[in-house]
Amino acid sequence: MGLLFRRDMRKKIKYNKHLFLIILATLSFIPLFDLLHPGLPITHDGQDHVARIANFYQNLTDGNIIPRWAPNLNWGYGHPILIFLYPLSSYVASVFHFLGFSLVDSVKIVFGLGMIGSGIAMYIWLSAFLGKMAGFVGGILYVFVPYRFVDLYVRGAIGEHMAFIFLPLILYFILKLSKKYSKWYIVGGSLSVTGLILAHNAISLMFLPLIFLHALFYLFASEKKRMLAYYYAIVLVLGFGLSSFFWMPAFFEGKYTLRDIVTDNDYSLRFVRFTEFIYDSWSYGGTEQLSKQVGIIQWFVTILGIPIAFLMYTKKNKLWILTGVTLAIFWITLFIMTPMSLFLWDKITILQKFQFPWRFLSIAVFATAFLGAVVISAIPKNLKVIAICFLLIAVLFFNKDYWHSQGYLHKPESFFTGIYYGTTDTGESAPIWSVRFMLEEPKAPMEVIEGSAKIKQLKRSSTSRLYAIDASSKSRLRENTLYFPGWEVYVDGMIVKNVEFQDPANRGLITFFVDKGKHMVYVKFGETKLRAFADIISVVTLVIIIFLSGIRKRKEV
Repeated sequence: MGLLFRRDMRKKIKYNKHLFLIILATLSFIPLFDLLHPGLPITHDGQDHVARIANFYQNLTDGNIIPRWAPNLNWGYGHPILIFLYPLSSYVASVFHFLGFSLVDSVKIVFGLGMIGSGIAMYIWLSAFLGKMAGFVGGILYVFVPYRFVDLYVRGAIGEHMAFIFLPLILYFILKLSKKYSKWYIVGGSLSVTGLILAHNAISLMFLPLIFLHALFYLFASEKKRMLAYYYAIVLVLGFGLSSFFWMPAFFEGKYTLRDIVTDNDYSLRFVRFTEFIYDSWSYGGTEQLSKQVGIIQWFVTILGIPIAFLMYTKKNKLWILTGVTLAIFWITLFIMTPMSLFLWDKITILQKFQFPWRFLSIAVFATAFLGAVVISAIPKNLKVIAICFLLIAVLFFNKDYWHSQGYLHKPESFFTGIYYGTTDTGESAPIWSVRFMLEEPKAPMEVIEGSAKIKQLKRSSTSRLYAIDASSKSRLRENTLYFPGWEVYVDGMIVKNVEFQDPANRGLITFFVDKGKHMVYVKFGETKLRAFADIISVVTLVIIIFLSGIRKRKEV
């Protein structure tokens, strides 16, 4: 009897141990009910994301493990957008599509995972840092905040939505490393850094200073600073190394695109009035109309964080440093989004890469969630439950009108898998030698533009085309594919060295000559030296991580 009683008690304790996590995951599902409705929620970018993922998935089925070319975009002329587009959400959606879900449902599942996963990740970090009650509140504030619903139901920002998962995971692993060495903390931290970079390149750059500041806090508190700094460096190097297949080409090959021309000075038109941070009417309109409010409860815990930070300082609680820095970051972030910061955007060119100043609301979301957790951790134990109940009811009440879609798009699967009449961006990924957008489908995959020849297409995939050519005279052919470094033409097995793609009459398309006679023409898109080098770095890093995971024992420091 006593044994059964002890077993029942252990089960109750185990259940209670995960109670806050269960409640958090359950509540995080509430804003996702509209995703269960048939069709795709109408958002700024939702339809384009499905089209991109359709092209991404086609690459995977063609055997391209790292998709870089979108063959059906841009009216069928293809587009290099996948080189620059954060791939993690596309990989995850492709897994669900492979399992039998439609493309639209796969995208909705990724959005759902981003919402629930981010709250759980924040809870995992904050509960290890400040306790489970604080972790629960931090997770709730991280999910139930207006900007997250802007990403979900207004913008349809799938990559940014997923990026919220990885910042708290990185902070969790660097926290655990500050207390005790474990190879799994190194591996987990490295994979989390990789996930952040692959989730959204711009947001990862935005979050890096936060990671650095938290790492500094743990370093100064540690008695073994040098060894801890060494561990942190390994995590960062492995994370950047594993993700190099994406970020290196995305960074270095941007010079071949219209990115800096299309987005030039765009930021100056996107600043936010300070009053909009306090209250801004909800809208499904464009970037000028979407809500930029921080959140009523988020403001409440931020203001409370000021006296609590001072109280911690008087009690010599080192947490006051991190709280004070977070408060400073919050106010600096708001300043950066207002017109008063124009001089900084004009001088600091890296800021211009973010394009929209209000994107820094992502940092405000993190800062207010952390400050809310700090506030709860500082409240006396006998008042914590009451405070949590108040915050929970209030945060649900003030956000209840934001977690709905304005409507649904109903399109057949073929709409996304076939020729897509657009590039799915504003033209910033278009090559500098081409026009921003094509205007109509090509008459044929390959055409004769000079001379006389018969063309028969034998094979076509996302990154290769094979033709049989019968030329009655020397002829100039046009492959109706937009040229970008990596495209090569082979005639009878010999590479064509004088491929032309800057002819204004052919708008950045691939043109070349063949002599009189019968020929086999093979056109393929492959890895440039830079991409191949980046791929090697990723593979080597992956081998190192696998080797590290297989090490059985390591002296703990």
